[in-house]
Amino acid sequence: MKNFNSSALHSHSQSTNHIRERNNRKYSLLSVLPLRFSLRGYGFCMATLFLFCFGSLFYQLNGGPPKILLDIRQYLEYMCALLSSQVLPFPSQVIYNRVGKCGSRTVVILLRLLAEKHQFNLVSSDIHNKTRLTKHEQVDLMKNISSIPQPFLYTRHVHFLNFTRFKIEQPVYINIIRDPINRFLSNYFFRRFGDWRGEQNHLIRTPGMKDDERYLDINVCILENYPECSNPRVFYIIPYFCGQHPQCREPGVWALERAKQNVLENYLLVGILEELEDVLLLLERLLPHYFTGVLNIYKSPDYRKMGNMTGTVRKQTPTLEALQVLYHRMRYEYEFYNFVRDQFHLTKKKIGLKSVSKPPAYSNDFLRQLALRTPEPLDEDEELETDLEDANSWLVHP
Repeated sequence: MKNFNSSALHSHSQSTNHIRERNNRKYSLLSVLPLRFSLRGYGFCMATLFLFCFGSLFYQLNGGPPKILLDIRQYLEYMCALLSSQVLPFPSQVIYNRVGKCGSRTVVILLRLLAEKHQFNLVSSDIHNKTRLTKHEQVDLMKNISSIPQPFLYTRHVHFLNFTRFKIEQPVYINIIRDPINRFLSNYFFRRFGDWRGEQNHLIRTPGMKDDERYLDINVCILENYPECSNPRVFYIIPYFCGQHPQCREPGVWALERAKQNVLENYLLVGILEELEDVLLLLERLLPHYFTGVLNIYKSPDYRKMGNMTGTVRKQTPTLEALQVLYHRMRYEYEFYNFVRDQFHLTKKKIGLKSVSKPPAYSNDFLRQLALRTPEPLDEDEELETDLEDANSWLVHP
């Protein structure tokens, strides 16, 4: 009996030790698992480090980063942008180098209301008569613009500035142009008689203008080839897009083609004043953090009251003879205007925007045909087959 009990106890002791040993083996295996996971993570980190070191060496030897590093960087920047609540919208630097008498005062009034609503910095220059700058003036202005707290919209009557030429980050440009002859006529009478904001504004703007110049008949100015009504004065819109190069001020193909190239490469949108509501709709679509709600403001009664005060007074329509001469002098301006209008319509089509603007109530096809048959300005006594009513129907009086 004693031997049996001793054997049973020994057997029980062995069984207990076996169970304890098996449990200890399980625990030891579990304890190794975290180590294995950490080794895997460590290996991943080392592989990533090796990848970046190899990429850095490749960059130094070949003068440029490999595509995979650029992709990784772009992805990380995108993720950081999503995670950060203070990331600025793109683009956060916008320049509106507004062309004179192309609705710019209308747009600036809208921008003032939008800047307060959307909390972006609107800087509108008080300099209106210096569009061409020296090299030092260009650099100073570009540095001043770049120092504006972002997001900002800077506006000024100034010819296109090429920031990248001076190794400064290039902002996004926007602009609006209009029919060249309509723009010229609006400017001609505005300089003399101002707008509805006040009858005396024109005296403040052009205090040195004598009465014989102020009341000069527009037809005489055009047909007798006064400097104000001939080249290079009427070559006005293209230099705003061509830039600061001296050749940009010379009417010709070089300036025209360079202006077209800048529109395609540096301008987010160039609209036409004749379709202003569509321009505002596109700006709202392309730059929502600046222009959301702009069309509602534009159509509001309070804004309409302010906007109507910017119309030029005492505007007159030249004779068809004068229009023919002026159109021939502005043939490059019209080629550029037609190019911009086509690009604008193409942008509307790409975005799927249904036009809410009324089609123009005139056609300049007849002037284009006449210009082809008019290599030189018409003589003063040349007879016209078309009466003045045709000329009046062609022009718009905004």
